Amino acid sequence: MVPHLVTALSGPINELEQRILDATPVIERWFRLEWMEHTPPLYCSVDIRNAGFKLAPVDTNLYPDGWHNLSADVLPLAVQAAQAAIEKICPEARNLMIVPENGKPGSFYLASLARLQEIFRMAGLNVRFGSIDPAIKRSSTIALPDGETLTLEPAQRTRYRLGLKHFDPCTILLNNDLSAGAPGILEDLHEQYLLPPLQAGWSVRRKSRHFQCYEEVSKRFGKLLGIDPWLINPMFASCGEVDIREASGGECLRTNVDALLTKVRRKYKEYGINEKPFVVVKADQGTHGAGLLTVRDVKDLEPLLQKPRAKAAQIVPRGEVIIQEGVLTHERIHDAVAEPVVYMIDRYVVGGFYRVHAERGEDENLNAPGAHFVPLAFSSAAQLPKPGAKAGASAPNRFYMYGVIARLAMVAASYELEATDPELQSWSESPRTCRRPCAGCKTSDSDLKPCVAINMGAACA
Repeated sequence: MVPHLVTALSGPINELEQRILDATPVIERWFRLEWMEHTPPLYCSVDIRNAGFKLAPVDTNLYPDGWHNLSADVLPLAVQAAQAAIEKICPEARNLMIVPENGKPGSFYLASLARLQEIFRMAGLNVRFGSIDPAIKRSSTIALPDGETLTLEPAQRTRYRLGLKHFDPCTILLNNDLSAGAPGILEDLHEQYLLPPLQAGWSVRRKSRHFQCYEEVSKRFGKLLGIDPWLINPMFASCGEVDIREASGGECLRTNVDALLTKVRRKYKEYGINEKPFVVVKADQGTHGAGLLTVRDVKDLEPLLQKPRAKAAQIVPRGEVIIQEGVLTHERIHDAVAEPVVYMIDRYVVGGFYRVHAERGEDENLNAPGAHFVPLAFSSAAQLPKPGAKAGASAPNRFYMYGVIARLAMVAASYELEATDPELQSWSESPRTCRRPCAGCKTSDSDLKPCVAINMGAACA
């Protein structure tokens, strides 16, 4: 069942939607060629905001939980995508170990792990959970609300491999974002696939790097379709290390917030948008929507910066900070503000849900206590766009739009992981050979020009 949507749409989004629907063959070919050059993360989820005049991702999670919020109808899609991913990575795979978050798991997270286990078990793998939490010393079986059970075991490290007692996995799937850093137990594994790779953890990963990659992707995609990339891209600024307790930290915040708000105002004026622009200040690393500060005018920062330094530091994220253009969400479910979250395995959209919050406004963070989730049906006809339908009038068209934006974010994530891969770091200074002709190459497959690998992908030399 598709939830009823009440979406305040106006000119540009209809035009954008029609452009994307008309260009479906071109778009799908573009994605296909991207995946010939780049490896997608094994899985990810993308938070998307639909402002009516703009549709853009605001967060990309490479260790997604919430799998239990997907509709049961999309399970076949998820299983097929998992099968395709495993066949590509390790066709002979028999055993998969999932590494969950450290600490005592809550009921919602346990339900997500159970659904993830179900997906990969139906894909043909023996699936067990191995914890790297030093506090987990022995196996424990946990009862789930639906009557099923989940067994959590301590991971065991041999000289070169990681596994469980009497269980040697070919592939290790991390569902632990490594916020505290990559523990030694996960390093120097031989002949085992660790997915996502260690550099995807928050000890290395930065949101600013991801959105820098996404900005490059949106420019290329915008050129392909002949659209302004801003319509699908949230502008951002990076403030580096910020400590609000220091005077320099407050000045850095003022300067970057003012500059970004000025850019957004120019765009709003260009498109005749009467909404009040805003930016969101948040930590450049980490997840779960923590530590967000919404700013609509640089003057709004003054009362905060004039507070005692210790109190101000409790409100403004410390450390590396990203300042991101705020994107409104005009989606509604039963009069409550909603935003779509799209889930992918390998390069395939497998489902999603609406994050709904009755107590939050259209310019506020919805990933907060009090949110609930309404599954999106991405199966059968709901997954396929209807080019003949009027733009803005068809739920399948809207879902296809979500899927396109989410996949653009996944392409950006693949660029991001390549840019931080220790084994590929030297590629930025040395040429390599294309696997296929680049956009500007006029050569055949047997006579390709060398391409120079740069952080945002490959460009023809």
